[in-house]
Amino acid sequence: MATRYLIIGNGAAGFSAAEAIRRSDRSGVVTILSEEPHGFYSRPGLAYFLTGTIPEKQLFSRSERDYRALGIQRIQGRATEIDPSRHAVQLAAGGQIAYDRLLLAPGAQAVRPKVPGIELEGVVTLDNLDDALRILRLTRRARRGVVVGGGITALELAEAFASQGLETHYFLRRDRYWSGVLDPEESVMVEEQLEEEGIRLHRNTELAKVLGRGGRVSGVETESGVRIECQILAVAVGIRPRLELARSAGLATERGIRVDETMRTSEPDIYAAGDAAEVLDPASGSYMLDSLWWVALSQGRTAGDNMAGGRSRHLRGVPFNVTRLAGLTTTILGTVGQPGRDDDLVSIARGDSNTWREPGDGLTIDSGPSQSRIRLLVGQRQIVGAVIMGDQAVSRPLQSLIRESADITPIRERLLTHPDRCGEVL
Repeated sequence: MATRYLIIGNGAAGFSAAEAIRRSDRSGVVTILSEEPHGFYSRPGLAYFLTGTIPEKQLFSRSERDYRALGIQRIQGRATEIDPSRHAVQLAAGGQIAYDRLLLAPGAQAVRPKVPGIELEGVVTLDNLDDALRILRLTRRARRGVVVGGGITALELAEAFASQGLETHYFLRRDRYWSGVLDPEESVMVEEQLEEEGIRLHRNTELAKVLGRGGRVSGVETESGVRIECQILAVAVGIRPRLELARSAGLATERGIRVDETMRTSEPDIYAAGDAAEVLDPASGSYMLDSLWWVALSQGRTAGDNMAGGRSRHLRGVPFNVTRLAGLTTTILGTVGQPGRDDDLVSIARGDSNTWREPGDGLTIDSGPSQSRIRLLVGQRQIVGAVIMGDQAVSRPLQSLIRESADITPIRERLLTHPDRCGEVL
């Protein structure tokens, strides 16, 4: 009898799991259940879509023909409950789907600050393509927009507003951007670029209230009593894994769904992957969340292979991301955390990793002021973290050194005595 595979979620983890299952099992029944009407698309690409850099069709790397060729059935719908004893998933529209192996890849959703008026029409978040399409519709009718939050997504939303011709105001709760990951000089580099784009930064500014008229956003009020008129407000204060289904099934959860190295949960026939999965970090001995696209792809492949009888292991490595911060290509690797907490985020951000906030055990060196900058955290024998902004010539060598925990003893002294030439030393 053919094995019935059910995957909840059609993002990076869900679709890569389906492909992995099909590589190992050509006859099994593979079903993807998703609340979204769209096929698999690039969520990191949404920022480029919002600024008009790429068209909508370029977000999609797979077509309906690809689903058919792989023999994957795609159902739009919402699961409300899992019954592990009966191997069945209840649907909101009625009915059930039975499974032999189940993957939970529900992702995470944006957190909304608890302030009056936050539910008004015109308050937006960026979780998916439908959100992006809604933002574009709203910006066409808007003159002024406000963005609240930290991390990559908030910055992307501010740039999206500016690219659509809106007068854009960006609220930072403290004195600089992304203070939990970037150091002061790196924050300044990003902030200067944003201001060159015409984005108005409001430091040490706290959102107190969303003002409305006729059920729509008409402005915001800060804790200091300043009012700014606006027609759209974007919030990006963090994301939280969607854990409702996992909890309905009695699975082990903390901040995410606890999984082992095979991506199996506390129920033997249920797996989890992606933004909602919490994986053991061998280096710290703690369970960690990673909201990174490549991690979701890797976890999905591991889960799919094991659901189909494989013996794959997902070993959490050094988290890294390559992104653009206000036009500056930026690579973040390993432990680079700054003292104190990041007040612009209440949780992990999209495109983010818990590890980046960990204070590394080592000396910090940097290449000095420039349009391109390298910051390294140097331990006794290894480089444990790095931030590379601008020129990415040393990005790949550093990724290898940090991932492989390479012994840097032969070059350590030169790195410490000539930080302005660390690119040459590497």
